Amino acid sequence: MLLLSATLAAVAAASAVAGASESTMRGVPDPKQARVDYMLKCQGCHRPDGGGDDKSNPPMKHIVAQFLSVPGGREFLGRVPGVSTVDLDNVRLANLVNWTLYTFDAAHLPADFRPYTPEEIGQLRRHPLRLERAEMRARLVAGFTQEEAGTHQP
Repeated sequence: MLLLSATLAAVAAASAVAGASESTMRGVPDPKQARVDYMLKCQGCHRPDGGGDDKSNPPMKHIVAQFLSVPGGREFLGRVPGVSTVDLDNVRLANLVNWTLYTFDAAHLPADFRPYTPEEIGQLRRHPLRLERAEMRARLVAGFTQEEAGTHQP
């Protein structure tokens, strides 16, 4: 019981310190809820700072928004196992995915970034990635370099 109380207190404290800049994130109507959802559903594997372990739990920090720059990357983010199978409704999940993009990789968000909607998240999570996830991620990440060099072929 003491552990549960301490956990709830930590979540409440983290929510209280959510910065004012979070309120300007398009597609994130509730940044405090997104932060709590990240803490409860994601950070156990991806770590509090989004750093991951670069093995089974890839980093999001300084990389996650780059998926939006390659063909198939946007869809990939909505289909990875942690997103497609999490026990959140589509509204909270869209809020969380958009918050994650802004929080961990705002520098790579495209100028014309179109936030995920609950409807889009609902469509994507109907087709979760399984064993093909790692190979698909590697192919998409390889496209980041080509995209930056201007040599990406559609």
